[in-house]
Amino acid sequence: MSMSLAKMVGKDFELPEDIAENQLREVLVKAFEYLVEDDFSKLVQILYRADVDQDKLKQLLESAKNSSSGEVIADAYIARQKAKLEIWNKYSKS
Repeated sequence: MSMSLAKMVGKDFELPEDIAENQLREVLVKAFEYLVEDDFSKLVQILYRADVDQDKLKQLLESAKNSSSGEVIADAYIARQKAKLEIWNKYSKS
């Protein structure tokens, strides 16, 4: 059984399981922008649970010129979840 990116992200956010990846990014950008402004502790919890590298994220945020913090965080979160998904799918086949 291979797990989908939407299903994995669904552990942190309520999403339809059949959401397309480009829609997923849009939803996550909005969600992270909200969390940055209104619920920073929940943002930190989600990023910690997803194992997003804090130092790397800080560097990305500092160097982001044409992106909002929500976009940078969403992209880092999605990249981390994809990496975990790849590992999960690789080892769950055996």
